Amino acid sequence: MDENIAPQLEDLTRALGDLEKTGIRAEFDKLLAFRVPPEIAKESILRKFGGKRKVLKVKDLSASLKNFEITGRILDIGEKAIRPREGAPDGPSRLYLGVLADETGSVMFSSWKELPGSGGDVINVKNAYTRLWQNRIRLSIGEQSLVSKVSDSLLPQLSELSISPAKKLIDIGAADFSVGTVACVLQLSHREVLIRGKQSKVISGVFADETGRLPFSAWVELPGIDIGSIIRIEGAQSRMFRGMPSINILSSTKVSSIGSEDAESLAFTFESAAKDPVPLKIEEIDSRDSMFDIAAAGNVVSVRPGSGIISRCPECSRVVQKSNCRAHGKVEGIRDMRIKAILDDGTGAMSVMFPRELAEIIYGKTLEEAEQLMFSDISKDAVYEDLRRILTGRYLAVRGNASKGEYGISFVAESAWVPEDDLTVRAVELLHRLGQDEEEPGSEVSRGGMSLA
Repeated sequence: MDENIAPQLEDLTRALGDLEKTGIRAEFDKLLAFRVPPEIAKESILRKFGGKRKVLKVKDLSASLKNFEITGRILDIGEKAIRPREGAPDGPSRLYLGVLADETGSVMFSSWKELPGSGGDVINVKNAYTRLWQNRIRLSIGEQSLVSKVSDSLLPQLSELSISPAKKLIDIGAADFSVGTVACVLQLSHREVLIRGKQSKVISGVFADETGRLPFSAWVELPGIDIGSIIRIEGAQSRMFRGMPSINILSSTKVSSIGSEDAESLAFTFESAAKDPVPLKIEEIDSRDSMFDIAAAGNVVSVRPGSGIISRCPECSRVVQKSNCRAHGKVEGIRDMRIKAILDDGTGAMSVMFPRELAEIIYGKTLEEAEQLMFSDISKDAVYEDLRRILTGRYLAVRGNASKGEYGISFVAESAWVPEDDLTVRAVELLHRLGQDEEEPGSEVSRGGMSLA
């Protein structure tokens, strides 16, 4: 071994373990081949593989996380032979698939390297990452991840972790593989769908408890279950659709009704869960990856470009740019209208999308009237500028679904209205924030002359 690089390799081995097995030695040699000095190459490797990383639990996992550490017990593991693509360079020929669990939940994982443990063992994974696979969060263990078998006493036993954890609806997220919950049925419908050329029956609806609501689907019959039923679910799957978790009931899922006596001890009833959601602060919405069927209120501080009259593809409903659809090429678009606005309540801001039905209501003009304005003004921006003039500063309440991405919160509104019963409350809160007393003599609030709408 070159005596110039031996000290660096010793440092790397102490920090990162076996360099050959993890592929880190190859990374180090690659940097040397590009004439990077050994000391600088070592520092670069340490930053990449041994730098400060977050230690996460299963409940903390979300899409596109990188360089984190996690400890879990292997609930299940199998391997799959991978056939290399013709002409592709040699690579891993086996993929290891399974389920990893800790006291907060369980998650599917995939590994391109053989793991040091088997079913029931506890492993620690450094430099792990996550990705979306079939709309589910998957823990990924790459060639350069560091995996070690650790003490069995760090986590609950296999028998305990194998039981689906009972969770409140608001705590069910993208990383959950198998979940259980107690909830009431708010909505229920039956329909038939075509799957692989065969008609299949599916039941869909909405569950609710005192913490929130989630959509569900069932591919099996639910005898005795109807709107208003309070049920216990064990061994259901959590699936992701458009950034929103949903509960998937399979043939292996256990579903049972909650009796009236047991229901009395619950923190919710059907009547309380069915009430319209109370508007949340935007900072609370921002604290979660997604929220289903919630309400919020704030001022429109901006109407974004892309609002107004648009054209959609008749095949897939994508927005058409210059008569071209990304999926279907040259098409004759169908006229539509939408509003993309930024709503701010003082605690945070979020992007809100209003489809045509709501856009017409809050704008005060139909699509046809907006088209007349565009044609009369001979400007494609006439409707957009009119929307900015009318909506900027307005106070609105919205109800719909929220998901958080790279650019913040995206909220798709399903209903919208102008709140009227909280004007005085908002005025008082504003004066408090300004350091005034709402009871001060001569206050505009006490005379009813202040308007923030």
